[in-house]
Amino acid sequence: MEKTVYFDMDGTIANLYQIPQWLERIQAFDETPYLLATTMANMQQLSRYLNKLQKNGIKLGIISWLAKNGTPDYNSRVRKAKRKWLQKHLSSVTWDEMHLVKYGTPKHLVAKDKNGILFDDNAEVRQKWKGKAYTEKEILTILKELS
Repeated sequence: MEKTVYFDMDGTIANLYQIPQWLERIQAFDETPYLLATTMANMQQLSRYLNKLQKNGIKLGIISWLAKNGTPDYNSRVRKAKRKWLQKHLSSVTWDEMHLVKYGTPKHLVAKDKNGILFDDNAEVRQKWKGKAYTEKEILTILKELS
C-alpha cells in the first residue's frame, strides 16, 4: 500500500480558474484569487477519507506551485493564502508534508515519498510523477478504495 497521498491545489481541490480575471489578478500580484477559490470536491467527505487514511498510517501532503513569475514578496503572500485556504476548507486535516514551490518545479523532486499517489489536474505533471497519479475527478473514488 502507498505511504503518502499528495494533492495539487489549483485546479485540483481549489477552483482557482473559476475566479473572474484570475490570471490578470495573479499577473498583477494579487493573491486574493487563491483565498477566494471555491472547492472542487465535497470537503466533508474528503476530510473524512483523509483522516481515516491518516489513522491507518498513510501520510498526507500538498505539492502546489506558486504563481508563474512570482516575486519573493508575492510568493510569500501566495503561500500564506494557500495555507489559509487549506485551513478554511480542510481544517480537520493535519498535513505531513507541505511543499508550496516555484512554478514549474518537478513535483516528484520535492516529494519525500517518491512512489506516493498524486492528484493533479496537469497531465504533464502526472506523466512525470514516479508513483501513481490521478486527475482531480478521481479523488473521491480512489480515496474511497484506499480507505
